[in-house]
Amino acid sequence: MTSRNHATAQDRSDHALERLVFFSDAVFAIAITLLVIELHPPHVAPPGGNIAFINALLRMFPSFFGFFVSFWVIAAFWAGHHRAFALAGHYAPSLIMPNLALLCAIVFIPFTTAFMGTYMGAVVPTALYNISLIVTGLLNLRLIRLATSPPVLADHADRATVLLTRSRGWGVTLGAVCALAISFVDARFSQMALMTIPLWMWLSASRARRQLAREGITA
Repeated sequence: MTSRNHATAQDRSDHALERLVFFSDAVFAIAITLLVIELHPPHVAPPGGNIAFINALLRMFPSFFGFFVSFWVIAAFWAGHHRAFALAGHYAPSLIMPNLALLCAIVFIPFTTAFMGTYMGAVVPTALYNISLIVTGLLNLRLIRLATSPPVLADHADRATVLLTRSRGWGVTLGAVCALAISFVDARFSQMALMTIPLWMWLSASRARRQLAREGITA
């Protein structure tokens, strides 16, 4: 009887964890979809003509640029969420609010993207966008740590994978910090700093590998 009750409780725990992950995946998907909804077709006065349409599309370049940047940023957050919860094996109620806080920040990104794209080069919209990414990044780091720590961490998870998963979460956050600093110098070039995200991920992962090497663990 005790064994059966334990199994039933474990099934409920696993089901709750699956529901949390499925719900999160759906919100990430909606947030990415909202990015393209903010791209409205340009108005071209009749009679139009090829040059008029091309010029109208060129004027939308800031919005297109913001869309592609934010798409990959949200994708990076989703990938981090996915890696972290792949290491989670046990549900804990303490996951709910940090997960909802992250999702709240994620669904705010389409607004800040549209705001920045509409006023590309302006300091306030650009700074707001970068601040939203920094806040999202910090919430993401907190959730990843919770998902990769007891009692949530799966029994099969090894320290090397956990440490590397945590380290990758710093990429977007540090890239956004750089972008925010540049926005106060020349907001037009601020988002170029987000191209450093892969570099920050690599540097963070390298630091984690050095720590593992000191502990005698091969990554």
